Amino acid sequence: MQIEQIYTGCLAQGAYYIESNGEVAIIDPLRETEPYIKRATKDNAKIRYIFETHFHADFVSGHVDLAKKTGATIVYGPTAKPAFEAHVAADNEVFKLGDLTITVLHTPGHTMESSCYLLHDATGKATALFTGDTLFIGDVGRPDLAQKLVSELTQDVLAGHLYDSLRNKIIPLADDIIVYPAHGAGSACGKNMSRETTDTLGHQKRVNYALRPMSKETFIKDVTTGLMPPPVYFPQNVLMNINGYESLDAVLDKGLRPLTPEAFEAAANSGDMLLLDTRDAKTFARGFVPGSVNIGINGGFAPWVGALIPDIRQQLLIVCEPGTEAEVITRLARVGYDNTIGYLQGGFDTWATAGKPVDKVMSVNATSLLSHLQQEKDAVLLDVRKESEYRSQHVVDAENVPLDYINDHITAVKKDKTYYVHCAAGYRSMIFISILKARGYNNLVDVKGGMNAIKESNLFRVTDYVCPITML
Repeated sequence: MQIEQIYTGCLAQGAYYIESNGEVAIIDPLRETEPYIKRATKDNAKIRYIFETHFHADFVSGHVDLAKKTGATIVYGPTAKPAFEAHVAADNEVFKLGDLTITVLHTPGHTMESSCYLLHDATGKATALFTGDTLFIGDVGRPDLAQKLVSELTQDVLAGHLYDSLRNKIIPLADDIIVYPAHGAGSACGKNMSRETTDTLGHQKRVNYALRPMSKETFIKDVTTGLMPPPVYFPQNVLMNINGYESLDAVLDKGLRPLTPEAFEAAANSGDMLLLDTRDAKTFARGFVPGSVNIGINGGFAPWVGALIPDIRQQLLIVCEPGTEAEVITRLARVGYDNTIGYLQGGFDTWATAGKPVDKVMSVNATSLLSHLQQEKDAVLLDVRKESEYRSQHVVDAENVPLDYINDHITAVKKDKTYYVHCAAGYRSMIFISILKARGYNNLVDVKGGMNAIKESNLFRVTDYVCPITML
């Protein structure tokens, strides 16, 4: 028996590969199918089942493509209504996998079709529980997402279902069972997840706030308190997971189209295109194609794309480091952004060498920042971290406009004022500045190193640290 967690840090997502006696089950696969197929081939095994714990909101699953390529059966829990061929299992239905068995436990709460999969070894002992978004390490799944699609499924209604699922289906299980969740810290599918990605169920019963003895009313209050609005792309990803989607192979074929500087410029001017530059923030600042938005591939790339580009159908033109084109397009497709129509051949250097217009972002270090703020009386220090980060500690007199909700609060920034923009270390501030510059805001200066550098300089009055509120 083999159990392998395939963890993707950018999405804080765990998929699972289970093999026994030449048969394989994949749980909650990402959209790219080749890693799973190659893994099974290495074991001389056949992928027989694709188990989905629910219709995911934060990424597009690879279930449809993987089933087409392998002939595996897609399995959902009770009440699921996929628009493609799949087996909708009954509660407690048992599936045979080599010498193992996998039992479906219907655990509504995060969504109504949410289910866990209980693995029994060859001796019949329950050894592992694949919990999806029902139970995380240190947390449980947020109960407020289904309302975006079905209005009567309010967060209180779903939280009530989750309370029953945990107490009737999960807590009675043996303490030595290993919990394998779908997400870890950094995912927007919960609010208090641990950085650990597995644990024993017994330990979770002792330390997870949601599993302690309490009334249903208390549980509902605890689980729903502190929830921030989910990223805007979540409902669109759910629909793709329900209805199916274009093959990733077709998405790559369409997007991997090299464009000369002249062709790139013509495409950029041909319609409602978004120019997405995925290079490092410091590199971007030194020079970029005017109008480009910078979301670096080496940060929380896919979630930030999903949070800041409202329409997953948006047509995209890519500027990236040469050789990373396929990675960029794949990571965009993981969250449903399938309409990349080409990339700048040779990267930004070819654009500059061709003599095309170039824009830059001004930057200052912490020492220079103090001098600028003292001399420019109308200048504003703008903190674009999450509100909870700002409340925990910030520079005195700094204003807070969180990057997460820039599309809702852009009017808080005035075009005639100079803003010195910082986040924690510089990734988010460059995203913020690039978005506003693309919309005609030109008086924005990046603070190198962000809040980390500001504190290290000891030049600014900083509020005392307080324990931050629970945040996404």
